[in-house]
Amino acid sequence: MSPSPTGPGVVSAWFWAGGSIRDWKCQLPVQIKKKQQDVVRFLEANKIEFEEVDITMSEEQRQWMYKNVPPEKKPAQGNPLPPQIFNGDRYCGDYDSFFESKESNTVFSFLGLKPRLASKAES
Repeated sequence: MSPSPTGPGVVSAWFWAGGSIRDWKCQLPVQIKKKQQDVVRFLEANKIEFEEVDITMSEEQRQWMYKNVPPEKKPAQGNPLPPQIFNGDRYCGDYDSFFESKESNTVFSFLGLKPRLASKAES
């Protein structure tokens, strides 16, 4: 397994621009985009250093993401859909896990980061 394209300690949100895959229902790319935007807004609002990785731009990065999502998080058929969140090589979770951690005010732990004092963006 090759190392993460981002360095250790850097949160990376693995996204998909969604423009090159056919045969999906029209709503799916819109739903994915909204989830990606939610993750980015939260990271920016909380001044968390992160890198967006667009898996449509590199087959190597796409395969890295697919291989590094744990088996229990992979769908029964096909590949895991973005957004998928990593901290270096450490898998943090998918959007549903991110959302649950946001709702329970445990996002920093979810991301493998030291907790900060509560801020308006987390409330």
